[in-house]
Amino acid sequence: MDKLSSLTVEFTGHYSSPMSAEPHQLDEFRRGISLRARQSPGQWEASKRLIEQHKFPETISRLLEQVRGKSLPSAIKEPLLRVLQPQQATRVQDLDGEWLKTLTGFPPAKAIRALCIFFELIAHPGSQWPMLTMSSEEIEAYVERSTNPFDLLRDADVASVLDLGAGDLSFADELAERYMPELQQRHRSLILHCLDRLDPRSQLGGPLHPHQDRLRALRDRLGPTFSFFGNQDMFALEKLDETGKLAPRYTIVTCWAPATPTFAYEPSRLSPSIITGDLSHTKGSFRSGRFRGEPALEVQHGERLLLFPPWKFDIIGPLALLNLMAARGALCVLGAVDNQVFWEILAQLLDDSRYRPQDRLFTTENLPEIFGEVYHALNRLSIGDSVNLADLGTLRRSGLSPESIDDRNQAGPAFRSVRIRRGATFPGIPAGSTARKFSGMVEEVPPWFLTLVSA
Repeated sequence: MDKLSSLTVEFTGHYSSPMSAEPHQLDEFRRGISLRARQSPGQWEASKRLIEQHKFPETISRLLEQVRGKSLPSAIKEPLLRVLQPQQATRVQDLDGEWLKTLTGFPPAKAIRALCIFFELIAHPGSQWPMLTMSSEEIEAYVERSTNPFDLLRDADVASVLDLGAGDLSFADELAERYMPELQQRHRSLILHCLDRLDPRSQLGGPLHPHQDRLRALRDRLGPTFSFFGNQDMFALEKLDETGKLAPRYTIVTCWAPATPTFAYEPSRLSPSIITGDLSHTKGSFRSGRFRGEPALEVQHGERLLLFPPWKFDIIGPLALLNLMAARGALCVLGAVDNQVFWEILAQLLDDSRYRPQDRLFTTENLPEIFGEVYHALNRLSIGDSVNLADLGTLRRSGLSPESIDDRNQAGPAFRSVRIRRGATFPGIPAGSTARKFSGMVEEVPPWFLTLVSA
């Protein structure tokens, strides 16, 4: 089954209107278009060129050819062919905008751009990297029957991992140690790409820098399928995408110990003044400074002056992280998630807006009130226990809307299932060094481990 037909529901019959289709068929088609646009920011940007007037007739001709060759419900395919048919169309305004919006959910210009991506008129910049063919349904079933999500690398047709915030590369090292021997015996490769915002040349960051011996060993073991990108903001991947150094999508995307306070506050629900006030109250006063010639963040924590990289208190929020992971990975793993970050993440995963109160910080006192039975059920989990989040509440299903497609951080993350496990490390599961340190942090609340299957 090709990529397009896997996103739609086949049926027989002859229809002349998209309104004749079953509601879920039209919804699936619209959602599939929205997801592809969301998962392909580089292609979305490139699609602007295809609706320029000098290219537009050729674009419509290519779209028609692709639509004719794909398997779609008749009530979607026939009107789509009809709306793209006008032979004299030289610009978007020549097409029937109302029909385009009915079929795609997008206004005319964005509809054509999204269709160009969906029908693969734009090549992925990173197309030299193989991509997983397993469906999200198959991955969900696999995760449900497995205690180790990383074992998917053994059975998937492509073993590829993107590690966000890779730090000292301890997770990458453990992952390669566990899976490379078996993959090599089967003449398969492990694609492992690691990103970290720390500049390898910086004197700040201490133990979070990778040791050169570990970096060299990973390069020797994996060869050209391993890359480490230091001094790299995970939310600014355009250059790596343009040069094909990253795959457009990975079998697994991981993030271990999501950084605090970067992901501990959600800007879409907390105002800057509240965030800054809480940072000053809990961390201490802070200001920009310099350390041995390089920019630094100075934090006065009690009587101690602490030095961090200058972006340490940049607040991105969990919604941006979740959207990035959903766009880049078929399966997403968040490990060693501390308590503050966890509840902010959870608020973005659950559908009910009651979990996202505006300008109200989460505290140990108000968490039971805000999250109700969800809080109590999760709080009852012992170390090692897990639960499917859908058993506790409705998952947030909002995909990208036409109004928010150019502002991806405002749409809800697209996951079909979320499993939550209590604890930092688990037998047989590779982990980062921060996760392994939790066992010695007796005053810390046990962290959380999330396995999320992208829609």
